[in-house]
Amino acid sequence: MEVSEDLLFQSIKEIITQSREKVFRIANSTLLLTYWQIGQLIVEDEQKGKERAEYGKYTLKNLSKKLSLEFGKGFDYTNLSNMRKFYIAFPIVDALRQQLSWTHYRLLLNINSASKIDYYVEESIQNNWSSRDLKRQINSLAYERVLEHKKQSTETIQSILKDPYVFEFLGLKPDEKISEKEFETGIIDHIQKFLLEFGKGFAFVARQQHISTDTSDFYIDLVFYNYILKCFVIIDLKTGELSHQDIGQIDMYVRMYDDLKRGEGDNPTIGILLCSEKDETIVKYSVLNDKNNLFASKYLLYLPKEEELKQIIDQDRIRFELDQQDKNTDY
Repeated sequence: MEVSEDLLFQSIKEIITQSREKVFRIANSTLLLTYWQIGQLIVEDEQKGKERAEYGKYTLKNLSKKLSLEFGKGFDYTNLSNMRKFYIAFPIVDALRQQLSWTHYRLLLNINSASKIDYYVEESIQNNWSSRDLKRQINSLAYERVLEHKKQSTETIQSILKDPYVFEFLGLKPDEKISEKEFETGIIDHIQKFLLEFGKGFAFVARQQHISTDTSDFYIDLVFYNYILKCFVIIDLKTGELSHQDIGQIDMYVRMYDDLKRGEGDNPTIGILLCSEKDETIVKYSVLNDKNNLFASKYLLYLPKEEELKQIIDQDRIRFELDQQDKNTDY
């Protein structure tokens, strides 16, 4: 009897959940269309005025008062201004993405680059970002931190990885020394947020994965699988300065993993060194500069101010682009 009641409960629960999701999708779609149409009417009416800027501001203020009296909240001057921007930024109504809410779109309206907007739209949908997730990604300059934006339809590791990574959500103090074990534990304790920051397509596989050879035993800090790239991604955590020994170790781990763990349908394994400090000279004159499956990325345990983060990104991007040119040059 209890089993039957449980099945009945689960069946009804599923129906209610699906119905609510359907109602939300319809309501969200209707809201986006309504705001888009209002924005269209405002822009078209504004364009009839001779002094457009003053005319538009005057019209919106009066319009907001009348609409607020008639329909209540949601039609103040700020929101009407956002509807106007919404129509201007997304002029093709059929191109609106129904998976995104009005809150998502409001955040996107503050971005003045079409390529950045496209990136955040696609990432939000593919990774099921909430509006809060999207806000963090925008504030942490996620677009700028991606190593290389894809120029073709196929994804590459460079179009997924970032440099630097921002791990402020781990709750670790940046001004005191931490052990690699503490760093690793912080990641595991916040694995969902880590995966959100790390990029799309990653699934957690193992922590301290044991690799055994005929003569030795090794333990890899973190192992992930990327279902977009169809390959394993192993991560070695370094809380100090990067050394030649660290680079040699990740290179060995990748080779061993390919030999002992890689499946028949998997692409070659990728190795990533996550380090707090990165000596660019060591990186340039090591195997990291010769191989497309080994990477070193810096991490930050705090979210810097925008200008500081931009400076760090600019420095890393210049080095990355110069390294790519060196790799593509035939001597």
